[in-house]
Amino acid sequence: MSGTTTAAAALRRRAAGAGANRWVVLVVLCVSLLLVAVDATVLHVAVPAVTEDLKPGGMELLWIVDVYPLVCASLLILFGTLGDRIGRRRVLLLGYALFGVASGLAALADNAQVLIVARALLGVGGAMIMPATLSILRQVFPDRRERALAIGIWSAVAAVGAAVGPLLGGFLLEHFWWGSVFLVNIPLMLVSLPVGRLLLPESKGDGKGPWDVVGALMAAAGLFGVVLGVKRLGSGGAPGSLLTVLPLVAGAALLAGFVRRQRRREYPLVDLRMFARPAFSTSVGCIVLAMLALVGLELIAAQYLQLVLGLSPLETGLRLLPLTFAAMAAGLAGARMLRRFGPRRMVCAGFCLTAFAVVLLTALGRTDDWALMLSGFVLLGFGLETTLFGAYESMLSEAPQEQAGGAAAIGETSYQLGAGIGIALLGTVMNAAYTPGLSGVPGVPASASASAGHSLGEAYEVAAQLGGSAGTALRHAARDAFVHGLHVTLLVSAALLLLGAAMALRLPRVMQCEPEQVELPAPRDAADSRVSV
Repeated sequence: MSGTTTAAAALRRRAAGAGANRWVVLVVLCVSLLLVAVDATVLHVAVPAVTEDLKPGGMELLWIVDVYPLVCASLLILFGTLGDRIGRRRVLLLGYALFGVASGLAALADNAQVLIVARALLGVGGAMIMPATLSILRQVFPDRRERALAIGIWSAVAAVGAAVGPLLGGFLLEHFWWGSVFLVNIPLMLVSLPVGRLLLPESKGDGKGPWDVVGALMAAAGLFGVVLGVKRLGSGGAPGSLLTVLPLVAGAALLAGFVRRQRRREYPLVDLRMFARPAFSTSVGCIVLAMLALVGLELIAAQYLQLVLGLSPLETGLRLLPLTFAAMAAGLAGARMLRRFGPRRMVCAGFCLTAFAVVLLTALGRTDDWALMLSGFVLLGFGLETTLFGAYESMLSEAPQEQAGGAAAIGETSYQLGAGIGIALLGTVMNAAYTPGLSGVPGVPASASASAGHSLGEAYEVAAQLGGSAGTALRHAARDAFVHGLHVTLLVSAALLLLGAAMALRLPRVMQCEPEQVELPAPRDAADSRVSV
């Protein structure tokens, strides 16, 4: 029996990666993911330079920053399922080309409108690349043990990209103009296109029935509305504002219509029966909760490091690096932990470790306790990456092979939604705990206190304008209020993480590694939904 299993595994590997070493394929896919992850954060440090050069209005500046993740999150399901239909490698290579062209357009933009369009096109390219990398990885590594190691490397690269973005942007801005943060993409894409065409295997879904164009557009428009509404909440938009409520309601209605449409179709765009599998639906929920905690905490931590401790942006990035290194270590060790502990214990332990790290960080105050911060960030990074690794691996392994693109798109969409909801929810908690601390500061007018209540940065500006003892009192009160808000937010995050740990109890206890059934090659004139070499 063991000989049959070994032969079947070898045949699966040949079918998935003949003519191309699957580990080289993984390198190509990781380079793709690195570019997309870096581009999501590289612009953040360039915002002041862009503002000075292009003179965008407040709304234009908001769109310059937000249009990339907004468009990318909206189109993940569309391009993920399109890859299942016309070929995942084809969609990935088209994404490479569009990403390179859009990067050149963004670098050479001479006004805000052109930069917004270029960033939107970058979002389209990113949406083509992200689900394709994960679905091709699912195809190239049919053996679950090897796939677990590949996903660990893939997720570690994602963690590196998110952290490298601000550091790379800061380095380029010190030596070149702001457009250089986009130009760096072009040579990498020029290399990735021919290498990807030569090495990456093509794969498709089963090809049954027509591709649901209307459903794809409904999903894209619905996600656009929901993510836009969530981002407006996260950026301080009034919850009752028409510009916040309308996108949320319209997006939710479109997504509800999309779900209803998929349930009625004989050949749905996304097979929603996957959510009936506890491991799949639980994994998606765990990804949302993990990203909710990570992004919200990283945003607040960056403000704490810069505004409370007075560190520079580069020093802030360096302080956050231990979190990234710990995440890389967890990703690389994830395959071994998954085999030893199983998905349930691994994801549950990851959530619990992260919650412990968050509670530990509540000891932070107005002074720089670098040892405490280092310990907390290392535990935070290791715990969250352990959780994300286990959740992604379980989700991808539960999805049928022919639905790999759709499953990858769902996973990436939950990742983006979790990030957006995290900024909105934890930002709201932070503001609710911070603002009351600025009322009744001696010598500070009510109007000044109201303005200072918007953010710590604005409080410092108001304090500078007031000057004297009133300005000093406002500055101290704002700093204390921010630290109090940080502690409250951390405790809320810990509660959400413990909720995730309870949710993870629905995951399988052990890692299932039964050999998959191997299909024989179909005749050349038949519609082949398997890997073509």
